Amino acid sequence: MSFISYAQNGEDVLLWRALGHVAAGFYIDVGANDPEEHSVTKAFYDAGWRGINIEPMPSYHQVFLTERPRDINLAVACGAQEGRITLFDTPAVNGWASTDAAVARAHRDEGIAVVETEVPLRTLSAICAEYAPAEIHFLKIDVEGFEAEVLRGMDLGRWQPWLLVIEATMPNSRVTNHEQWEMLVTAHGYQFAYFDGLNRYYVAPGHPELAAALAVQANVFDDYIGHHLDKAWRHADQLAEQAAEQAAASADQLAQAQAQLADAHARLAQSAEQLHDAVEAWHASEQQNLTVQQHADAAEISRRDTAAWAQSLELQLQQTLASRSWRWSRPLRTLGRHSGLRAGLPWLRGALRKGLMWLSQRQSVRRAVLLVLARFPALHARAMRLHARVRGAAPLLVTPGVPLEQQLLTLSARRVLADLQRSRPPL
Repeated sequence: MSFISYAQNGEDVLLWRALGHVAAGFYIDVGANDPEEHSVTKAFYDAGWRGINIEPMPSYHQVFLTERPRDINLAVACGAQEGRITLFDTPAVNGWASTDAAVARAHRDEGIAVVETEVPLRTLSAICAEYAPAEIHFLKIDVEGFEAEVLRGMDLGRWQPWLLVIEATMPNSRVTNHEQWEMLVTAHGYQFAYFDGLNRYYVAPGHPELAAALAVQANVFDDYIGHHLDKAWRHADQLAEQAAEQAAASADQLAQAQAQLADAHARLAQSAEQLHDAVEAWHASEQQNLTVQQHADAAEISRRDTAAWAQSLELQLQQTLASRSWRWSRPLRTLGRHSGLRAGLPWLRGALRKGLMWLSQRQSVRRAVLLVLARFPALHARAMRLHARVRGAAPLLVTPGVPLEQQLLTLSARRVLADLQRSRPPL
């Protein structure tokens, strides 16, 4: 995994190259400014180290308390003696606050607003005596031109951090100022090891082996990236992960939508089939209704015709029953019902002879008798022959296709008789 650098000039990369083998080391950061931005100690804190953060700006103190709970966070300035001091802050430019009045004048000359704040002043030796362990692995000082005063308040003979990292240029300038304080360092046996363009690195007399790690600037072989790039990559990874999750969710939604669409198509096809069946059934029903109606119409016509025929037949029957011939022939109809008389009794012959004579003289009675005789063809034939002999005349002429019993009837009477014969049940 790559080393994540938070320092502004790769200072933490060089220090990690020299001290990365130390587990749970200790540091002191004078002029810590921010717990993350341009921080030389943030990477070490994340690696399990702890230390003392000294930042006189009150606005940063709470941030350190929140972000660095394992560290000792002091809202004081460091100098050559104990007391109080005026801090010249530049709210518009982070990291340019200084206790040097000359630096504040230079900022004002450049048009940068400066705010004066009085803060506690302590010596670094007193702070170390109160908070530091026996081994201090590195001391970093960045106080915007006040480095000499900080070093005057530090007893490097008693407290000897393994490495010193001290800002060596004037604020916001390439002009070096290490000649003002370097003798305070080298006088205690520290050896200059490296200048990175902003800071000078010194190795304690007890750890000369660390000098080799500070021979060159931070480079590709240190396998490091800036924390801004790391955040950008992590943010990109998060976005990619979110995009993948959204894509997966979209794919699921698409699959569900496709399934719902397929189901809708199936339901539509089923509905279309049901509609087709319903239309077919409706057509069949309409056709059936039409056929039923036609049958009903035909039946109604037949009923009306039958009713009219029955009415006409009833009228004819009533006329026949009301006629005198029907009333006069009643005795003969009664005799005709007895089948024993059909054998021809002798006395019936004499009666017939006399009757025929009588009939020959009465036209209306003769017609009624003929109607009765028509029911007995053999008797009827004999009566006709007998009638001819009695009268001494030839037999009556008959009209072709007209039965003998109807010869003496009118055309309308023949029709009524034919209807009666059709409607009469068999004996």
